[in-house]
Amino acid sequence: MSESTATIDFDKMDGLVPGIVQDASTGEVLMLGFLNPVSYAKTLETGFVTFWSRTRQKLWMKGETSGNRLRVVSASTDCDNDTLLFRVFVEGDGLVCHEGTVSCFTRPISLSVGSPESEATRG
Repeated sequence: MSESTATIDFDKMDGLVPGIVQDASTGEVLMLGFLNPVSYAKTLETGFVTFWSRTRQKLWMKGETSGNRLRVVSASTDCDNDTLLFRVFVEGDGLVCHEGTVSCFTRPISLSVGSPESEATRG
């Protein structure tokens, strides 16, 4: 991977930034994790997304035990330089979530305010 020209703002969230992981071929959002400066540098160095585990207080490369590693295809930051977006190719069987699904975002939330259905019924 090429070196980043952006300076990531790790100060806003006490040394962490959110890292959104998106499938490079489908566009599906797979997961969100947090990175600190060390895990960010490791991601750039290895080409595989490495997070900072807030619960275990240590670095972890997604897929290091399951084989479903996240190989970075491209990386970008938002306009405030405080959130990262990694477009990835998932190695292994493609199941990114620890619950055995492709994406961690599988639990729908019912919305009533502002949904197209609620707008139509207000008429």
